[in-house]
Amino acid sequence: MEQINIMVFPCGSEIGLELHRSLKDIRFITLFGASSVDDHGKWVYKNYIGSVPFINDPSFIPELNRYIDENKIDFIFPALDSVIAMLSRHRDELHAQLLTCPDESVQLCRSKSKTYKRLEGCDFLPGIYKTADEVPAYPVIIKPAESQGSQGFMILENRAQLEYELSIRTEEQVICEYLPGEEYTIDCFTDRFGKLRFVSSRNRHRIKNGISVNSTMQQPDSRVREIAEEINSKMPLRGVWFFQLKRNAKGEYRLLECATRVAGTMCVERAAGINLALMTVFDALGYDLQFPKALGSVTVDRALENIFSLDLDYDEVYMDFDDTIIVHGKVNFAALQFVYQCVERKIPVILLTRHETDIIEDLRSYRIYPELFDSIICLPRSERKIDHVSPSKKALFIDDSFAERSSMTEAFGIVSLGVDAIEALLDARR
Repeated sequence: MEQINIMVFPCGSEIGLELHRSLKDIRFITLFGASSVDDHGKWVYKNYIGSVPFINDPSFIPELNRYIDENKIDFIFPALDSVIAMLSRHRDELHAQLLTCPDESVQLCRSKSKTYKRLEGCDFLPGIYKTADEVPAYPVIIKPAESQGSQGFMILENRAQLEYELSIRTEEQVICEYLPGEEYTIDCFTDRFGKLRFVSSRNRHRIKNGISVNSTMQQPDSRVREIAEEINSKMPLRGVWFFQLKRNAKGEYRLLECATRVAGTMCVERAAGINLALMTVFDALGYDLQFPKALGSVTVDRALENIFSLDLDYDEVYMDFDDTIIVHGKVNFAALQFVYQCVERKIPVILLTRHETDIIEDLRSYRIYPELFDSIICLPRSERKIDHVSPSKKALFIDDSFAERSSMTEAFGIVSLGVDAIEALLDARR
């Protein structure tokens, strides 16, 4: 497999972050993250390109092509609806292949009204109304024809509210029936021959800012599959795409929208063994795909993630064992991750511990390779750690004991951190 370079833009969106998680460890892919605004993408993409012009800037395409040429980019994975629509319209001008559906479907799915029109006559469409006079009952939903996430979405309880919203909104709106039931996202994949190869439904149990933060894969549903097949037959789709359904008062599925991109919570399928972003890359490379059997059930729950930047330069590390590398009788994964990060950067790590039993034997009992450390200093309980080290001026000391940290800093003037601060030392960029 030849090495390929893939640019994700904008890389800091939830979609861009999911693409990073999906592709960062694939051996033949080198990821580049690009953005017009420095956000979370800068903290997770090792190869980061900032200051890309905004998509409405006349210099956007020429500048993007310059970055593509400079970094020998083979594919662009767009990671925001408005960006997908814009890049798709200019795909023939791009110096790299765009990983998304054909432009006809991109533009159709960008507009809910165009999507509903293309699917007119399908029995899974919600009730759609052009004016307040057509509304048979309230509440109803109003939402922009073009939007991302839940932007502009409102539940309106009466005609007065509807007429007011229509009077103040300047962009095209969609009015449709209120759907009180459970909401689902259906992740799909269509190959380069137009065949629908994969359909998987997950619920949207808890939603924050339009993103599903708690979601569970559902059992296969023949009705969901029928809807996916019908959508796939009505518009040209390729690679990863998804649509959203909600149940009406009778429990019947009704379509909310379709999208020609990776979904932010498509990690559910990835955890079940189906990496739809990677499948899209394989399809673009012209490979015939085989989909493995997915796990039966996966639930994901998402929350804010901490990534830190410390004004700290260190050239060697002294680290405690008990209650630091081993906590509550178990391996502290973050501590070991930090040790391996130091090994990768050729920063020596010295294990400095008061330990009553054989430290080598105990390391191996936890399956920790003793040679992971540049040296091991094991002291009896009666001796002080500061009497057995000669740290550099830029050494870092990590220990669970406040007294040990204080004495080390007082004796040598070096930075000392507790076990709770190890997460701040980890570099998430890949």
